[in-house]
Amino acid sequence: EVQLAESGGGVVQSGGSLRLSCAASGFSFDDLAIGWFRQAPGKEREGISCINGGNGATWYADSVKGRFTISSGNANTAVYLQMNGLTPEDTAVYYCATSTLWYPTSRNMGIAYYTSWGQGTQVTVSS
Repeated sequence: EVQLAESGGGVVQSGGSLRLSCAASGFSFDDLAIGWFRQAPGKEREGISCINGGNGATWYADSVKGRFTISSGNANTAVYLQMNGLTPEDTAVYYCATSTLWYPTSRNMGIAYYTSWGQGTQVTVSS
Protein backbone atom coordinates (compact mmCIF):
# COMPACT_ATOMS: atom_id res chain seq x y z
CA GLU A 1 0.00 0.00 0.00
CA VAL A 2 1.35 3.40 -0.99
CA GLN A 3 1.54 5.70 2.01
CA LEU A 4 2.70 9.28 2.06
CA ALA A 5 3.18 11.46 5.10
CA GLU A 6 3.71 15.23 5.03
CA SER A 7 5.36 17.14 7.84
CA GLY A 8 6.92 20.52 8.50
CA GLY A 9 3.91 22.77 8.43
CA GLY A 10 3.32 25.46 11.02
CA VAL A 11 2.77 29.11 11.65
CA VAL A 12 5.28 31.62 10.32
CA GLN A 13 5.38 35.36 9.86
CA SER A 14 5.23 36.95 6.45
CA GLY A 15 8.65 36.81 4.82
CA GLY A 16 9.59 33.68 6.73
CA SER A 17 10.50 30.20 5.58
CA LEU A 18 9.35 26.64 6.10
CA ARG A 19 10.55 23.30 4.80
CA LEU A 20 7.94 20.66 4.11
CA SER A 21 8.76 16.98 3.88
CA CYS A 22 6.92 14.17 2.15
CA ALA A 23 8.00 10.70 3.24
CA ALA A 24 7.18 7.50 1.38
CA SER A 25 6.43 4.36 3.31
CA GLY A 26 7.65 1.11 1.84
CA PHE A 27 8.56 2.34 -1.63
CA SER A 28 10.75 4.82 -3.47
CA PHE A 29 9.91 7.57 -5.92
CA ASP A 30 12.20 6.20 -8.64
CA ASP A 31 9.46 5.70 -11.24
CA LEU A 32 7.03 8.32 -10.04
CA ALA A 33 6.22 11.97 -10.26
CA ILE A 34 5.81 13.61 -6.87
CA GLY A 35 3.74 16.73 -6.65
CA TRP A 36 3.04 19.34 -4.02
CA PHE A 37 -0.44 20.80 -3.98
CA ARG A 38 -2.13 23.25 -1.69
CA GLN A 39 -5.69 24.10 -0.86
CA ALA A 40 -6.85 27.26 0.85
CA PRO A 41 -10.34 27.50 2.37
CA GLY A 42 -12.96 27.93 -0.33
CA LYS A 43 -10.47 27.49 -3.15
CA GLU A 44 -9.62 24.75 -5.61
CA ARG A 45 -6.65 22.53 -4.85
CA GLU A 46 -3.68 24.05 -6.68
CA GLY A 47 -0.64 22.26 -8.07
CA ILE A 48 2.47 24.25 -7.18
CA SER A 49 5.51 22.08 -7.80
CA CYS A 50 6.53 18.62 -8.86
CA ILE A 51 9.63 16.54 -9.37
CA ASN A 52 10.28 13.57 -11.61
CA GLY A 53 11.66 10.82 -9.41
CA GLY A 54 13.39 9.20 -12.36
CA ASN A 55 15.36 12.07 -13.90
CA GLY A 56 15.05 14.85 -11.34
CA ALA A 57 13.23 17.28 -13.61
CA THR A 58 11.25 19.90 -11.73
CA TRP A 59 8.37 22.22 -12.43
CA TYR A 60 6.93 25.21 -10.59
CA ALA A 61 3.72 27.16 -10.82
CA ASP A 62 4.16 30.88 -11.44
CA SER A 63 2.71 31.59 -8.00
CA VAL A 64 5.74 30.01 -6.28
CA LYS A 65 8.51 30.22 -8.88
CA GLY A 66 11.63 31.80 -7.45
CA ARG A 67 10.47 31.34 -3.85
CA PHE A 68 9.93 27.58 -3.47
CA THR A 69 12.40 24.79 -4.24
CA ILE A 70 11.53 21.12 -4.58
CA SER A 71 14.12 18.41 -4.03
CA SER A 72 14.39 14.74 -3.23
CA GLY A 73 16.52 12.83 -0.78
CA ASN A 74 16.90 9.87 1.54
CA ALA A 75 17.51 7.46 -1.33
CA ASN A 76 14.56 8.92 -3.22
CA THR A 77 12.08 8.11 -0.48
CA ALA A 78 11.53 11.70 0.58
CA VAL A 79 10.66 14.89 -1.24
CA TYR A 80 11.10 18.33 0.25
CA LEU A 81 9.60 21.72 -0.46
CA GLN A 82 11.70 24.64 0.76
CA MET A 83 9.44 27.67 0.97
CA ASN A 84 11.00 31.10 1.29
CA GLY A 85 9.48 34.55 1.18
CA LEU A 86 6.15 33.31 2.46
CA THR A 87 3.15 35.61 2.32
CA PRO A 88 -0.36 35.30 3.78
CA GLU A 89 -1.51 34.17 0.31
CA ASP A 90 0.51 30.99 0.84
CA THR A 91 -1.69 29.97 3.77
CA ALA A 92 -3.22 26.59 2.93
CA VAL A 93 -3.14 22.89 3.62
CA TYR A 94 -0.23 21.44 1.67
CA TYR A 95 -0.42 17.92 0.24
CA CYS A 96 2.04 15.68 -1.51
CA ALA A 97 0.90 13.11 -4.03
CA THR A 98 2.32 10.64 -6.52
CA SER A 99 1.62 9.92 -10.16
CA THR A 100 2.96 7.37 -12.61
CA LEU A 101 2.72 10.00 -15.35
CA TRP A 102 4.71 13.23 -15.84
CA TYR A 103 2.49 15.93 -17.30
CA PRO A 104 3.29 19.07 -15.30
CA THR A 105 2.03 21.43 -17.99
CA SER A 106 -1.40 19.80 -18.09
CA ARG A 107 -4.28 21.57 -16.41
CA ASN A 108 -3.42 22.31 -12.78
CA MET A 109 -0.12 20.44 -12.97
CA GLY A 110 -1.90 17.27 -14.13
CA ILE A 111 -3.76 16.83 -10.85
CA ALA A 112 -6.05 14.23 -12.44
CA TYR A 113 -3.09 11.86 -12.77
CA TYR A 114 -2.15 11.92 -9.10
CA THR A 115 -3.63 8.90 -7.39
CA SER A 116 -2.01 8.62 -3.97
CA TRP A 117 -2.21 11.47 -1.49
CA GLY A 118 -0.90 12.29 1.95
CA GLN A 119 -3.06 13.65 4.72
CA GLY A 120 -1.81 17.22 4.37
CA THR A 121 0.00 19.67 6.60
CA GLN A 122 -1.24 23.13 7.52
CA VAL A 123 0.83 26.19 6.66
CA THR A 124 -0.30 29.50 8.12
CA VAL A 125 1.46 32.75 7.29
CA SER A 126 0.62 35.71 9.45
CA SER A 127 0.93 39.29 8.27
